[in-house]
Amino acid sequence: MLISFFMERQVMGEFVRILKVSRIASISLQLLQTMSIMIQNLKSECAIYYIFSNEHINFLITYMFDFRNEELLSYYISFLRAISGKLDKKTISLLVKTQNGTWLVVSGSSWQEMHGLLPKQQQTLNPKLVGLYCLNNACYEEVVSFPLYVEAIRFASHEESMVRTAVRALTLNVYHVGDESVNRLVAKAPHADYFSNLLTVFQKQCIYLNGMVSETLKNPDSDTTTAILNVVDEIEDNLYYISDVISAGIPEVGRLITANILQLLIFPLLLPSLLLDAVDDIQIGAITSLYLLCCILRLVKIKDLANTIAASLFCPPEAFLPDSETKLNGHAPDHGHEIQQTENKNVIEVDGCSKKFLPSMSSSLLVHPEDIISKGVSRLTLRDALLSYITAGDDLQVLSSLSMLATLLQTKELEETMLEALGILPQRKQHKKLLQQALVGEDSREDQLFSSGRSFIRDGFSCELDGYLQNLKEQYGVACSSLEVGTSPSVHRFQVLDALVSLFCRSNISPETLWDGGWLLRQLLLYSEAGFNNQHLELLRTSHTQDSYKNCTYALLEEARGTWPDLLVTVLHGEWKRCKRAMEAPSPRKELKCMLLPLDKPSFDDVLPNKSSFVAGERMCKVVKVFALLHQLQIFFLGRALPEQPPTCPPSDIPENSRARNAGLDVSGPKLGSELRLVDAVPCRIAFERGKERDFCFLAISMGASGWILLAEELPMKKNYGIIRVVAPLASSDPTIDQKHSRWLHLRIRPSTLPFFDPAKLISLGRAKTKAPVDGRWTIAFMDDESCKSALSMILEEIDLQSNEVEKRLKPLLNHEGAIDVPDTSPHPPDDASSSTATPSNSLGPPI
Repeated sequence: MLISFFMERQVMGEFVRILKVSRIASISLQLLQTMSIMIQNLKSECAIYYIFSNEHINFLITYMFDFRNEELLSYYISFLRAISGKLDKKTISLLVKTQNGTWLVVSGSSWQEMHGLLPKQQQTLNPKLVGLYCLNNACYEEVVSFPLYVEAIRFASHEESMVRTAVRALTLNVYHVGDESVNRLVAKAPHADYFSNLLTVFQKQCIYLNGMVSETLKNPDSDTTTAILNVVDEIEDNLYYISDVISAGIPEVGRLITANILQLLIFPLLLPSLLLDAVDDIQIGAITSLYLLCCILRLVKIKDLANTIAASLFCPPEAFLPDSETKLNGHAPDHGHEIQQTENKNVIEVDGCSKKFLPSMSSSLLVHPEDIISKGVSRLTLRDALLSYITAGDDLQVLSSLSMLATLLQTKELEETMLEALGILPQRKQHKKLLQQALVGEDSREDQLFSSGRSFIRDGFSCELDGYLQNLKEQYGVACSSLEVGTSPSVHRFQVLDALVSLFCRSNISPETLWDGGWLLRQLLLYSEAGFNNQHLELLRTSHTQDSYKNCTYALLEEARGTWPDLLVTVLHGEWKRCKRAMEAPSPRKELKCMLLPLDKPSFDDVLPNKSSFVAGERMCKVVKVFALLHQLQIFFLGRALPEQPPTCPPSDIPENSRARNAGLDVSGPKLGSELRLVDAVPCRIAFERGKERDFCFLAISMGASGWILLAEELPMKKNYGIIRVVAPLASSDPTIDQKHSRWLHLRIRPSTLPFFDPAKLISLGRAKTKAPVDGRWTIAFMDDESCKSALSMILEEIDLQSNEVEKRLKPLLNHEGAIDVPDTSPHPPDDASSSTATPSNSLGPPI
């Protein structure tokens, strides 16, 4: 047996001797590689005990290798990691040193048991070690040295990612052993500096990320987007590592991490940035701050940390600034600290440092900057800032604020009373709490339990919030003087609902972000109107209906006569399902990293003309998404079950006297190479290649919501019949007779399928630089003016029939009970800005 040979020949001691006398790097490399492979393959508990049961292994760990040799460092780190993979409560005690200078052993096995397993092991073991085994099989002396851990964390910030990863794996192996003596060692100085250094590096990463995000928002570029995603991956990896450390269950380490996260990152950088931006030296922006707060809440599962962050939202931003304790309780400082408003009304000075007040605030929820500084203390809390972003912020600010509220709502470590104080306690949890109070005999009247109009306060509701606020003041020096602390949670709840209702009335927010708002509203109001007061319902049925829903309905009807009517119902059905899934999902559909990237890209809006079918396609998708959300909210507020499909009419039967019937087409539509009757067809000529004109028969046909322009070659042996050679979409053809040549008809040809752009794919695609496509252009020559006018009239008639069919199919959707009156859907010419859109297609030249 190999391990017996090792013991008999004392090979470990021989390894140490060779290392001491050798100065050749290759020997060190071979030794470390051999030890790593051997330790990784040890299966016997006795063999592991032998390798670890003397000071030879610690000598190898602490030996001064020349780490300028990168290969040697790699083997050394692998060696350390291999050792850590064999650690448990028995073996770890063989690698630590106690106060009396002996190597500590805490083992469930007596020496006699081990002696029976390894008969010749006694002669190779440290005599002091044997004595420790005999002391009642347990020795709990204080650990003063742990070379494996100490040497490993020296490389925690190494520039090579593989080294850092190995060190983290080693530390996790140590933490998850669960040895109390070792846990005390790693949690006290100087080893506790490892955690503060870890958070210091993390802080620098966050500041670097903010700089990249700020630059990308100003000058979007695929390279910077990719760089942002790389930094985001590193940041999230760090947080996952911290989460793994927390999961080891070492209380003191958890407290260290909490304190460092709060003092190094959250208090000085993240929270103040939600409302105040440093004009002279911006470090963290509001969007980046909200992203980082969401990541921390989702990944770092510490109850005290989560509740402290939530309680901090009731504080004004200057509470986290230096010397902020001198500006509390409405008293201006009197020893040289000043808060003044500068010439710029959105900028205030705090102790001579310019701070910019974010201007995007809702007048209904927030106060004016002059009021903020009137008493030397802000009346505006960080919670108010979150709501103001929803009501008046830009797209990214809205998304970030909604993500923050959603993250708080889903943080299991957060107390329910804290959620209630923030105004985001889901209604099902409110009812559950009131039911529990009723069952245990607490004062909870039946009308409270089943009331649909308000949220109720539990006795002593503010105790937990007050406790965390008091801890903020005593432990971190953050004092809160906001009047919101004593406000009824029902008031806060209605403020959140107000903000969400206001969001749905906004037209400058992307549909995907509005869907996130719908998800949050559904979480808060699981039982439809329950929890909504009359004011909210009135707002939804007046302002919301008259402005957002009505405008969206008109926009949807415009699309029925726009560029993509043939796909409008199909897109509506698809987006309806997606919207329903998004609002009924257990969590928001977007990744947090979407907060850091432009939401309106990729888009051809800036590089294509307004009449491009690509631009119109994007616009139509946005209209449909917003309509699906607003319509589903209408159904929800009416207390009805949400159908799986939108209530549209089925396709109509094709009239017998239609051009499609006369041409002999079936329900599948025209196909290239198929035969058709040339009834109503108009002879024409067109050149698809320079110098090669061809004779065709022109025909415009609609069939339900679909329509086509057909070019067919007449069959010489079969009169009035032809073969379909070219098929193009009828919609958006925009027929125009040439002003100089009255026999020429100009057509715009868009693609047959809709180019769909999903902003969520931006994460993986990274804003690929796509060449801007263009629509195809046809110029068709007819034999005379009358033939040209006949073709024009045919196109307009079929487009009108096509649009009428789409409007008919949409009519039940627009006439549901409780919705607005459906606008007049009589045929009318489409507006150029909405109906004319472009799309790539083969560009077909005019005839020669």
